[in-house]
Amino acid sequence: MRGTIKKLKFTYIKITLLVMFCYALIGRGYVTFQETGDNFFHILVNGQEVGVLGEVSGIDDMLVEARRNIAGGEEGLVFLEAEVSYVGEEVLWGEIDEEGTVLANMEKVLRSAVQEPMRHSYTVKVDEYMVNLASAEEVCSLLQAAVNRYDKENKFAVELVHDSNREFSVLTTQVINQEQKKEEEQTQEEVLFPEGGIQAAVTQSIVNAQYQGEKDFDDYELGLLSLDFSEKVEVVEAYLPQSQLKTVDQAIEEITKEQELKSVYKVESGDTLTEISLKVNIPMEQIIAMNDILEDENSILHIGDELTITVPEPELSVVWQEENYYEETYDADVVYIENDSWYTNQSEVRQQPSAGFRKTIAITSYINDQAVSREIVKEEVVKEAVAKIVERGTKVPPTYIRPISGGRMTSGFGPRKRPTKGASTYHKGVDLATPTGTAVKASCGGTVAKAGWGGASGYVVYINHEDGKQTRYAHLSKILVKVGQKVKQGEKIALSGNTGVTTGPHLHFEILVNGKQVDPMKYIK
Repeated sequence: MRGTIKKLKFTYIKITLLVMFCYALIGRGYVTFQETGDNFFHILVNGQEVGVLGEVSGIDDMLVEARRNIAGGEEGLVFLEAEVSYVGEEVLWGEIDEEGTVLANMEKVLRSAVQEPMRHSYTVKVDEYMVNLASAEEVCSLLQAAVNRYDKENKFAVELVHDSNREFSVLTTQVINQEQKKEEEQTQEEVLFPEGGIQAAVTQSIVNAQYQGEKDFDDYELGLLSLDFSEKVEVVEAYLPQSQLKTVDQAIEEITKEQELKSVYKVESGDTLTEISLKVNIPMEQIIAMNDILEDENSILHIGDELTITVPEPELSVVWQEENYYEETYDADVVYIENDSWYTNQSEVRQQPSAGFRKTIAITSYINDQAVSREIVKEEVVKEAVAKIVERGTKVPPTYIRPISGGRMTSGFGPRKRPTKGASTYHKGVDLATPTGTAVKASCGGTVAKAGWGGASGYVVYINHEDGKQTRYAHLSKILVKVGQKVKQGEKIALSGNTGVTTGPHLHFEILVNGKQVDPMKYIK
């Protein structure tokens, strides 16, 4: 009897344990063995396991929901890497995860892959300069700041309009005169709905037509007339990360700050360094420092020479016109009398000028702060100006070339230590060391004034030139021209040598201006 009771207890315990085990399998999400293939799936997002499921039919929907949950908490567009995969296996039993747990793990993995949120923004492009702003209002604030530097009366406003010349959705700018726009709208309204009927509108038209006569000084509306941007401004909508956007204050600082931009100035007829300095508004010393062809303020300029200058300009330039009333002294234009028998470097003042006095209404055009032109629209002369009259030559003066090919300068122009007994301590020319027999050529075309022995200078040739200068060639070994002979520039006139008082074979070369020796190297091209 006791043995039977023990057997029943053991059977009861086994049945109880079996029931508990089955409940655990069902209650805790265990998968029982079925011979149907894979029944246990490891879910992976971007290569990381996020949980285990008993089936995979809904994992794509779970991924969409995870992405939606992440994007819902961010402003703008959210870009992230998201690749879902799974590895399946067939098991007798195994523990699976709740879908909510897998979804939470998906979100955790995806958040680590989120790239910087992309937000709706605007890119402003001015030539090579670009800046990104968060809204169209910020773009207008930036451009309006550039305008307000010159519009102290707040007459002009910047609007963004579609660029009709572009295929894509690109915006550009339009600077409008707010007062003028209001007047045009009011005029249009009065035309459509004239007060007093058609007769009143006709009467007003007649009055306007009669007022077409010359305006008096008081009839001009002085102040800012027009304003616009010098460069083409393009504005494009875009989606950009927050880190690439700038604040309005940063953009204003960048776009209005003056940059040192290199430019080239081409020398024109009549230009001097002083006049160029005034034209480009750059100190003369700075222009000289920037150009190797200039030694000092007395450097000779030639028409067509190109000078490097740096001009301070902001990224976005503003062109504007202003109308003002002036009471001012003025100079009449210089009157030139052309003299075909004079050289271009010859001139003489025939009448001294005298300033006049006038009242004017003038329109001045600017680029940023620099005035570029001025147009007088009304003038009343109180005192007539007397013009300066200048007679000037039209002939191009002759040029001078090196009288020998090659040769080494052994003694320059000016004071020197006496090289040998009988030589001068003040050198009136230059010495070019060269072997005896080297061809000596006329530095400039002219007439031979002397050809023969010159004492300590040995054999010499003197040539008179049309511009009044004279060239001299000394210590020659052989003379090839005669007095009175016409020679051309570069024509062979003698052979170099070692005659007279010398320390070795060389050519002594001089240029005389008004009978006085000058440094010949300043005239040789």
